[in-house]
Amino acid sequence: QVHLVESGGGLVQSGGSLRLSCAGSRDFFSISNMGWYRQAPGKQRDLVALVRTDGSTNYADYVIGRFTISRDNAKNTVYLQMDSLKPGDTAVYYCYADVLGGDYWGQGTQVTVSD
Repeated sequence: QVHLVESGGGLVQSGGSLRLSCAGSRDFFSISNMGWYRQAPGKQRDLVALVRTDGSTNYADYVIGRFTISRDNAKNTVYLQMDSLKPGDTAVYYCYADVLGGDYWGQGTQVTVSD
């Protein structure tokens, strides 16, 4: 069974930083593409960043240069380092795993950026 557990959300002032972590089950992590999505109130869930099994990455245009996704297969963990945060980054952030074509989600962690 696939389990994803996020941590690291919270309240931060505009311009600040947060690092999100997502711990996954050992038996699937190394074979999975991992990512982060976010969903603001009243909006759809959108991809923020993705890191594949080969280490290649993709980012949404609005986070390029501010957010960095990385993975540590030895720790079964994917990270999202978020710098220069803006109020528009306020959302629930969800960890995502693509396990051999199946989609799995964490429970979400709230990120709130104040003016």
